[in-house]
Amino acid sequence: MASHQTLGASPAPSSSKKKKKHSKKRRAIEETVGASSAPAPAPAPVDVTVDASFAGAAAPAPVVGYFPTGYDPIAAQEPPSARLFRHEKHHNRVELVVSAPGKGPDFVGRSYAGEAAAPQLCGYALGVLDKASGTLKIVPIASNKILRLEPHFEVQQPAHSQQSALEAGSSKADTEFDRRELTLAFGTKNDRAKDERWRSLKEQREDPSAYQDLDLGESRITSDASDSQASMDVRNIPPYNPAADTSEKAYLFDEIIPKNIRMHLLDIVGHFKSGEFASKGYGSFVSNRVNKLNELQGEDQQRLAWILSYITHLLTLLARNNSSKHKRKENDQATHGPMIPEAVHRMLLLMFIELGSSALSSEKQELLINYILVLTLFADDFRSETKDICADLKMTHGMLKPYYDQLGCKSVTVSFKPSVMTLPAPIKFPSEVTKRRRQRR
Repeated sequence: MASHQTLGASPAPSSSKKKKKHSKKRRAIEETVGASSAPAPAPAPVDVTVDASFAGAAAPAPVVGYFPTGYDPIAAQEPPSARLFRHEKHHNRVELVVSAPGKGPDFVGRSYAGEAAAPQLCGYALGVLDKASGTLKIVPIASNKILRLEPHFEVQQPAHSQQSALEAGSSKADTEFDRRELTLAFGTKNDRAKDERWRSLKEQREDPSAYQDLDLGESRITSDASDSQASMDVRNIPPYNPAADTSEKAYLFDEIIPKNIRMHLLDIVGHFKSGEFASKGYGSFVSNRVNKLNELQGEDQQRLAWILSYITHLLTLLARNNSSKHKRKENDQATHGPMIPEAVHRMLLLMFIELGSSALSSEKQELLINYILVLTLFADDFRSETKDICADLKMTHGMLKPYYDQLGCKSVTVSFKPSVMTLPAPIKFPSEVTKRRRQRR
């Protein structure tokens, strides 16, 4: 029992000492707090007039920026220089460059990149208090953005000459390289094969020897037509001879269908003789004229086969371009017709697809339609009805009339039969008609 009482009474002295220590500390803290909480003299109130110039300000809006790195321009020995750059087209895009004196870094703030590109949920304004006049002037800041001035060191390019990734992006070659690397790493087998075909086609475009295989024939333009040679380069139509005296010689057949691809345009004869023609997806124009192959023999039969096959492949290329715009599948045989041979497909891409693009431009699409219409004239002996080709092109006769006019064609109506398109020789192109504005009185 004695030992138990001793153990129970032994902590008492230590606890009293702790209380004394804590009480001394508490007194010291209370004295300090009491001294610091002494009431400070209140500032004298100032009556000011608020001037908010948010609209119609004569002076340019100020630019506000801050240094997240702790750099203090006021404490510097020499004041830094500041320059402001504004985009020529997008005037709300500004770039503030603050250059530190000496060999210090440039601090750059952009209103279209980095932190300023985050969603804008509030508006900012700058207030300037003039105690002398008692006026608080509030003005909007440039682009309604507070710019974060990031440091740019000397190892980098000058900040004001750099192009932002949001405005200019990386170079085209780097973009294509990154896309190709991503396709090889994560793309499907079909995407990798398609990317490889486009890469080989691009190499062929850049290689001048790729055009040596294209036999475009010899120019048959006479010396009397030298004055109109300059206008040939302007017109978006197939190769032609303005001095030709017959319709057959008006457009150069050997240049429209080169000789080196004609061997690949005879499959239609085999399809017609074997009975597979109906299942190959040929268009209305070709289907209504394929029976002529039985009436012809030798070179005449081959010539018509070249024309009908080439029309089919041109329609296929046009349909693929239109379907890609609407994000449809390209393997629909009923829509796109029979498969285009590799040699013909390569030549069509070189002729109608511009470098760096995968679709027809408006000018190339117009040229492609003109090629189709000229070939329909050859197939119909230059008296062509437009009903079938309108169905294949999904265009009305009124929509095709400007194309025929551009080719120098004329519409002829015989008794009660539908009108046919003819090609008078020599070709007479329509003259440009200037539109006159109505004068207001």
